[in-house]
Amino acid sequence: MKQTANAEGSRYAVIAYNEKYRDDMIFMVLQAKDALGRVPRLNGDLLDIQKNYLDTGDMFWLAIDDNDRVIGCIGYNAIPGTTEVQLHRLYVKAARKRQGIGTCLLHTVELHLQERGKTAVHVHLGGKEYFESHRFYPKHGYRQYAPGMMKKELAALPAAEPPVSFSAAAP
Repeated sequence: MKQTANAEGSRYAVIAYNEKYRDDMIFMVLQAKDALGRVPRLNGDLLDIQKNYLDTGDMFWLAIDDNDRVIGCIGYNAIPGTTEVQLHRLYVKAARKRQGIGTCLLHTVELHLQERGKTAVHVHLGGKEYFESHRFYPKHGYRQYAPGMMKKELAALPAAEPPVSFSAAAP
């Protein structure tokens, strides 16, 4: 669990998905879509995170506030036959935007992927109503490679130093 605080001092934690937050996550996503002026419609994958992410070896995270409420989410699916992934469902509760929560969620995913040897992250930006994503991802190193699609190459993590061992010298 990654603990953090925003500029206003309110705390939140980024945690691996937990089924007890399912309904609150769905509510938060629908509210986020409504705040964008969209008709709130739920993406089917969010109804069963276990099946659509975790059981396939992929991951999904939640940002949880001090009141134990979901304020953000993000997940990914591996692209078969590659070392690349497709990012999905980065949402932050409308009232909590621009507090670093989206950045924290994105960095959590990227570090997790680097630790697993993944080399690139793809993201679909959505339509014009997702105007914030068109600004957010380039600030984090993502580059457009097709209409509505961005990609970020992940740097390999430095190799861990082998442990130093000492042995007693022979007399």
